Amino acid sequence: MIVVRFAGYGGQGLLTAGLILADAAAVFDKKKVIQTQSYGAEARGGASRSDVIISDEDIVFPKPDHLDILVAMNQLSVDKYSASLADGGTLIADATFVTMVTFPDFYSIPFTKIARERLGREIVANVVALGALVELKGVVSKKAAAGALEQRIPQAALDVNRKALEEGFKAAREAASAREKAVADYDIV
Repeated sequence: MIVVRFAGYGGQGLLTAGLILADAAAVFDKKKVIQTQSYGAEARGGASRSDVIISDEDIVFPKPDHLDILVAMNQLSVDKYSASLADGGTLIADATFVTMVTFPDFYSIPFTKIARERLGREIVANVVALGALVELKGVVSKKAAAGALEQRIPQAALDVNRKALEEGFKAAREAASAREKAVADYDIV
């Protein structure tokens, strides 16, 4: 069983990212899935999160007591939820807004900056983050993520979202490569 939390502010598309991940796992990869969400009273700007539990077995309890992966789109989410990460868990943070991380296993990728500068649409940062999650952790197949995106996103926005998913895959490969190089350089010293 894997527990993923997307967390940030309302308006960042976290609920959509969670729904796409849940669809990818359940519909395309044929896993058992529970997706829940929580958001503040404000439509935009309040705290927001989407939890997705993915398993090969039946899921007995829908409220996770730990997280395996936290995708944090802002500093508040890192501060609030990183303590919920299990031993061996992974934090994937939006470097555009997250400046301080004390969790040992983390990736820092500027999702929002990538969406803004490469795609001209900051609103697709959630899909860039989803692509990075899929590339780094393999929680669903890339084919499943692309298929779920096709089903969940309106036709008018599909092209930019496809590109955002690909940018997420690419950014994750670059982050993983940089991390491996840093570890190798550290080991040499």
